[in-house]
Amino acid sequence: MAQNTNENSENTMTQEELSELLKVRREKLDKLQSEGKDPFKIVKYPVDTHSTDILNDFEGYEGKTVVVGGRLMAKRVMGKASFCNVQDRNGKIQVYVSKNDIGEESYADFKKYDIGDILGIKGFVFKTKMGEISIHASEVVLLSKSLQILPEKFHGLKDQETRYRQRYVDVIVNPEIKEVFFKRSAVIKAIREILDSKGFLEVETPTLQTIPGGAAARPFITHHNALDIDMYCRIALELPLKRLIVGGFERVYEIGRVFRNEGIDLRHNPEFTLMELYQAFTDYNGMMDITEELFRGVAQKVNGTTIVNYGGHEIDLGKEFARMTMVDAVKKYSGVDFDAVKDTEEARKIAKEKGVEFEERHVKGDILNLFFEEFVEKNIVEPTFIMDYPVEVSPLTKRKPDKPEYTERFELFILGREYGNAYSELNDPIDQRKRFEHQEAMRAAGDEEANMIDEDFMTALEYGMPPTGGLGVGIDRMVMLMTGQNSIRDVILFPTMRPLEK
Repeated sequence: MAQNTNENSENTMTQEELSELLKVRREKLDKLQSEGKDPFKIVKYPVDTHSTDILNDFEGYEGKTVVVGGRLMAKRVMGKASFCNVQDRNGKIQVYVSKNDIGEESYADFKKYDIGDILGIKGFVFKTKMGEISIHASEVVLLSKSLQILPEKFHGLKDQETRYRQRYVDVIVNPEIKEVFFKRSAVIKAIREILDSKGFLEVETPTLQTIPGGAAARPFITHHNALDIDMYCRIALELPLKRLIVGGFERVYEIGRVFRNEGIDLRHNPEFTLMELYQAFTDYNGMMDITEELFRGVAQKVNGTTIVNYGGHEIDLGKEFARMTMVDAVKKYSGVDFDAVKDTEEARKIAKEKGVEFEERHVKGDILNLFFEEFVEKNIVEPTFIMDYPVEVSPLTKRKPDKPEYTERFELFILGREYGNAYSELNDPIDQRKRFEHQEAMRAAGDEEANMIDEDFMTALEYGMPPTGGLGVGIDRMVMLMTGQNSIRDVILFPTMRPLEK
């Protein structure tokens, strides 16, 4: 069914033509209001059925009276009878409207309705002679007047920036986009089901913090007027959750927004959703097990299979994830064995030879991490735990007993992207203070992402925290993987955008 042809595509209209159509719509509203038919005074409508209920169970609905509500997306007027398409939350359904059934006045009003108007429809379910499941209307009510022009059906809303700015229009004219966000909700629900079943307690911790900790990131700064202090939007969930482990909760998790004052690209948005969990009496090996279970379980619950197709690659999350130390990974892809590198001076020399840029503040462990980013990340395709990060880049992680220059930390990589970060959590308050002091020195040297000392967290550690494993998973990236989306903006309903110039 073609869209009503009395409105041209927004893509091809001149500004004058668009302005005229917008004027006509407002005039129609004025006339309705003057006639006592103001749609905005209708406060509710008894919708009891959705399009897919009918389309998926015609035999159960045939001949029954239903009440639906949705947006007018297409209309074909044919004298005393017309057809239209109404789009609701789940999809579209055809409606047959006749003057004899709804009355002459209502039919005259219906013919003046515009594409985009919100309608309430009451009628019985039937099939047309062409075999299309439809509603035979006995009542058509205008519930809301659309004063804007929807993008035309065949051109759609293609401009990416406009789609992100006007997501409300994007999901109207590109209804398949809704499926991504339905799946996003299903991903979060599946995570909760898995963790709740394992005895984890979901909690909420402060978004505004006096010390931004738990990650290497630049925070957003705000000011609390009543207390007259600067505060920070949290960059991670870690430190409050670990305080709860100190308090004896044993298994906790949180799914919440965090904020990092960083660039915007395909994988980064300044505001994003993070899941962090902490479990007492386990280590990073236990976190590897639960990470596999989470990714495998979410895929099965959301997609009905452990196989995901992403960027032309087929990944089976049902298989055991690979495990490789950072040193071994760097050796494999760069040819440099950092276990054989004696000190920072030698590491810097090798970095220069290999063209790896570093800063004066970087020592051997930092340079190892830079080598990993340069040579390894892009080469990891299958799900792989990269283990045993240098202590310099892991300020909250327990050292490896046999190799104290490294830590019991891993990150999960799939198709060159990081999806999770986990530790055997550092619970030695003396070592932790030394790490924080090193971070403070890095901050003084110009590293704006280095950690600050959180004295209250230090006090909590001094009360005693049991051996603990912790895991953080970026929800947005997990949703990207589960839905095959290449940009983080395609899985965030309202991504951060630069304001339009007036």
